[in-house]
Order: sequence, then structure tokens, then C-alpha cells
Amino acid sequence: MASAHIELVATLPNGLPPASLFTTTDDNGLYGFGNAVPMSSNYTLTPTKDNDPLNGVSTFDLVLINKHILGLEPLGSPYKMIAADANSSRSITTFDIVELRKLILGIYAQLPANNSWRFVDKKHLFPNPANPFQEIFPETISTANVQASQLADDFVAVKVGDVNGNSVANNLLSTDDRTAGTTFFDIADRSVKAGEEFTVDFRTADPLAAYQFTLDFAGLDIVDLLPGENMTRDNFAVFAEDRTLTASVEGSNGFAIRFRAGQNGMLSQLLAVGSRITRAEAYGKSGENLSVALRFNGADGAVVASAGFELFQNTPNPVKGTTNIAFNLPEAAEATLTISNVEGRILKIQKGAFAKGLNTVTLNRAELTSGVLFYQIDTPTHSATKKMIVVE
Repeated sequence: MASAHIELVATLPNGLPPASLFTTTDDNGLYGFGNAVPMSSNYTLTPTKDNDPLNGVSTFDLVLINKHILGLEPLGSPYKMIAADANSSRSITTFDIVELRKLILGIYAQLPANNSWRFVDKKHLFPNPANPFQEIFPETISTANVQASQLADDFVAVKVGDVNGNSVANNLLSTDDRTAGTTFFDIADRSVKAGEEFTVDFRTADPLAAYQFTLDFAGLDIVDLLPGENMTRDNFAVFAEDRTLTASVEGSNGFAIRFRAGQNGMLSQLLAVGSRITRAEAYGKSGENLSVALRFNGADGAVVASAGFELFQNTPNPVKGTTNIAFNLPEAAEATLTISNVEGRILKIQKGAFAKGLNTVTLNRAELTSGVLFYQIDTPTHSATKKMIVVE
């Protein structure tokens, strides 16, 4: 487990005051407090990691959690069950699905009742692996009367919400994000006039286990949202000021939206799928990952619009602690992130092989200087720059 913060609180011998020490694991999850605790001391280790809450979390996880709740397909691992307990209630219920969906849709920036990661003492044996909540499981390690190095203190990291295990602990690494193909939402293309109200049906061309995406509707306003069978308005979030909608749906059912046009144009020019808030992806009946595209069918044939290259505003901004820089790639590619100040001096360069779709890089305040900074993403085919503000 990489990049977790470890706190050591030691009670020292001979009446000395308690001591608190902090460190951060390396990219392999290793950490140490070399010769920091005198013999005969007592200590407690507490790991924490609470950034990038969407890492590894998708609507397909909701499918798996729901199957567990219904008894159709138990999660089969105490760590997966801990991951499914999104509201930290020591149980797995439909409310966990509600909370995770709000996170996926962008309604939540983080889970209100849980951390992004939880940690379990690796030596812990669950009395009942089918119910890890039967007893309180240890999320710290305590040792009394230290007489030698304690090299076996280790934890199992659990990414909350990720029950299919595809999160990446280290943001310098990328996932194998190859897709099994593309699923299309078929839309009848047509011209619209300013002031006109009309309904657009979004229908999946393939049977799916689930899907999610961000829909941008520049030049349009939503008049009404018409959920399909076995879904409600809770499967969507509308960000009216940004003219953006997010969707997170289990199953293959389509839906419809009633729009009002603010300008003249073709639907294929006014609607676009992307990953700016909710990552655009779908999942086949066997769980295979699929890309998502809109297919506009008109008299002149079909026009396909899929998510393209885009660099998003860092969040949070202004930066006080850590900040996330997200960007979407139409295909997996080598990319370089460059941070510079207004004088053009380069403060940081980070290169890596990034996956198709939405990628996120987390920066710490310590890596940056105060004031206005610029961040730029370069790939072999695209480049974009945005501005961030860093405060004391």
C-alpha cells in the first residue's frame, strides 16, 4: 500500500512525556521509525489515507454490492465487505449504495461518514469471515514494552467502495484500462431551433450490467428528466449552471431528457459524452469494461461522438493541502504534467503512462509555491494548460 500516512504515539519509560511521530509510506507501502522508540516503551501505530475517494469506485461496484445484499453473489471476502460499508455503519445495506452513487455522480466530493481508505492489522484473524463486523476489527497496532525492532507491523489497505479491486494505491502507476469494445447510446439526430422544446431518448445498443458517464449539453437546458424502467431521479445529478448531467445506472435500461434549445443547431453538435465529473464507462454482463459513445443516427448515416482529450480545473482550488488534477485521454498514452510559475520557472515535472479515460494526479502543497501557478498536460497528440492558485 503506497502513500499512506503513519502516526506513531509512544509512551516512554522513566516518566518521560509521550511522543508523536509521523511518516509516509514509500511507493511499495514500506515505512519505518528507525531507532525512534527507546527500549521498554509502549506505542500505537495508526495509518490514514483519505484522498482520491473515487479511485477504483464505479457503478459496477454497486452491482456487486446489490448482489451481495440480495444473497445472489456474496462478496466472499471480509475486506470486500469492509469496502462495501460506505457509511461505516458496520453493515452492508442499500444506503451504502445510495452514498456511493452520490460520490460517483459528483454530488459528494467525499464520503461524509467514512475515509477513502481503511486499514486492518494484517495479523488479525476474523472470527467469522462471512461477517467482519461481528466484532470490532483492529485498525491500529499497539505494542507494549518494546525490546526489539518490530518489523512485522503491517496492515491490509481497503479502498472504500471498491469491491472488485481495481483501485490504484500509487498515483504514479496506471491501471490496465484496456476495454473490450464500445457501447453506443443511439440517438436520432435532428436540427433544433432556439426556444424549441423536445425530448431525446438515450437507448443502449447492447445488454449491459451497468453504465455511467457525464453528459454535456451546451446550448441546451433541461426541462424534465424522464428515468427509465427500474431507475429513479437518484440515478442522475444535474449541474444546471455547467449544463452537465451525470448518470449512474445498473442494467441496460435507457432514459429520456426533455430539453429546451437556447440556440439553433444539430443534436450531434450540442450533446457530448465525457468524464469531467463521472467517468464514462460501461460494463458488460460478464463485467467487461466498455467505452461509452453517443451514436447520432440521421439521414446521412451515423455520427459517433466519444469522450476526447480534456484537461479539467484542479480541485480544490485555491490549494491549501493537496489538490487533484484530472484529465481525460481518448486513448492510453504517455503524458507529461508540468507545473510552472508566472515567470515560467518549472516547479515540477511528472511523466507516466496513463490509461484511456479519466486520470487523476494528486499534488501536495509542499511541492508547490504560493501564488498563481500553471499546470500543463502534454501527450504526443494533445496539449492543454490551466491555472491554479496556491495559498499559504
